[in-house]
This record gives sequence, C-alpha cells and structure tokens, in this order.
Amino acid sequence: MDEKIEISICMGSSCFSRGNKNNLEVIQNYISEHGLADKVIVKGLLCEGLCAKGPNISINGTMHNEVDPVAVASLLNHYLKR
Repeated sequence: MDEKIEISICMGSSCFSRGNKNNLEVIQNYISEHGLADKVIVKGLLCEGLCAKGPNISINGTMHNEVDPVAVASLLNHYLKR
C-alpha cells in the first residue's frame, strides 16, 4: 500500500447521531491496533446532503451509505488489507 487511504466521515448532526460517532471510534481503534497511522488520513465532512442514506463515510472518494460498525470493519479490511 503505497498511497495513503483517505477516509472522510460525515460529521453532520444526522449522520453523527445515527452512528458515525461509533463508526469514528471503530476507525480510530482499527488504525491504532494495526499500526496504520502513517497510511491513513481521517477527515471530518460537513453534511453532504445524503442524510436519508446515513450514516455516510467516503473512502478514497467512494461514498458508502448506511454504514454501521460491522460495515466499517469490513470496509477497512477491504481498503487496508496488506
């Protein structure tokens, strides 16, 4: 994995209250546990207007909707597998 993976998590009130608070914790723990701090950029996004499909997370520009902690773990394994 040469390029950094960019994870953007919606911090809008709808997404945050619908689960992105927990998703952010899963992401942070995953990065820490796997020693990936130098391989991943995590950014917060303002509302993307996709509230009905939230919680929303974008990875390398691909938007993922209705993401729960199990889906986050699966996405991280997909994008960050070595």
